[in-house]
Order: sequence, then C-alpha cells, then structure tokens
Amino acid sequence: MKKVISTDNVPKAVGPYSQAVWANDLLFISGQIPIDPKTGKFVSDDIKEQTKQVFKNLGAILQSAGLGYENIVKATVYLADMNDFAAMNEIYASFFKKDFPARAAFQVVKLPLSAKVEIEAIAVREIY
Repeated sequence: MKKVISTDNVPKAVGPYSQAVWANDLLFISGQIPIDPKTGKFVSDDIKEQTKQVFKNLGAILQSAGLGYENIVKATVYLADMNDFAAMNEIYASFFKKDFPARAAFQVVKLPLSAKVEIEAIAVREIY
C-alpha cells in the first residue's frame, strides 16, 4: 500500500515530491527546512530556532498521519555547517522523551534556500 500524506500545516512541496508517503506501515517524510508555513519565510537565522521549526514541520506531518515523534525510527540530518551540530543536537534531543531514533548527520555543500538545517525521517505506524 502506498498513500501520499499532505497537510497545509507545513510549507508546500516546491518540486515533484510529496511531503510524506506511507508504504505499508512506514511513513517516509521528505526533508523539512525551517520555513514557517504561516509566513513562508525562515523563522530565524539561528540554528536552534531553525531546528525547532524543522521539528514543528515534521510534527505537523506526523500528526496528519496520526503519529508522533515517538514513531520516528530513523532520521537524517543535513547541516550547512558541522560547527552547528552541538546546537542542533540540543534541540533535536528535546523532541524525544526516550528511545532516540537511529540517525545520521552530514555537512552538505548547500541546502535549499540556504537553510542551515534540513531533516528527513522515517516513522513506523506501530511502536513495539
């Protein structure tokens, strides 16, 4: 089973991709950048504020699929500058109560619209 998830509570996809796609019991969430869906602009130039907004966007997609942060089993973090890792990590950790998901983090040459952080995630329907 494949089903596209879309919500108005996050920025619209700016290309030929879906915000998220169910594939059986897995939800694949496209990379989110720190755009506030109300203003269409970055929330701030600060890495911590950008990371918070990314998680708000991820959370809105999770909620529209009937899930929460605890359902995330894998995350991939893309940073424009690895020197921002500690600050991003502090905010990242605050969104999980226990049992952190598997994760990879990379510095990349450039992110869309020159964001400082982008995060994609895979979530599972049922927690075991």
